[in-house]
Amino acid sequence: MFKRILIPVDGSETANKALVAGLRMARETSASVRLLHAINELGAMAADGTYSGDVAGMLREGGAKVLTDATAIAQSAGVAADQSLCEEPGKRLGEVVAEAAKLWGADLVVVGSHGRRGLGRVLLGSGAEEILRLAPVPVLVVRDAASEGGN
Repeated sequence: MFKRILIPVDGSETANKALVAGLRMARETSASVRLLHAINELGAMAADGTYSGDVAGMLREGGAKVLTDATAIAQSAGVAADQSLCEEPGKRLGEVVAEAAKLWGADLVVVGSHGRRGLGRVLLGSGAEEILRLAPVPVLVVRDAASEGGN
């Protein structure tokens, strides 16, 4: 079945639900896991497409913590996982995940979705939808149970 599972993480409850689901699959199939955190905060960029020194450092530090926390969850689930911190200024999450999946040879991406609809989706975008459209491999979307009521 799946031998290389890529799991994008951002530290949110929804991403952690996807992480747990992906780890369960990995444990059952003896798959390799790569945890991915993408630093792509477009709002933190300067007009020239770069981050200021302080902001860049804070984003890297926060990303490293997200990966450390996700790795601890993987270890507690009995699954070895490696990490990838991607800094791709100007690239959207879907592009970063698709490229990472290709480069690593992933055969599945597991991602969380807040399930936003309407104006919330328009204003905040949909990272999961973007990943679904661009990923070169199957994508398992784990919905946040709170969003099932139709947020």
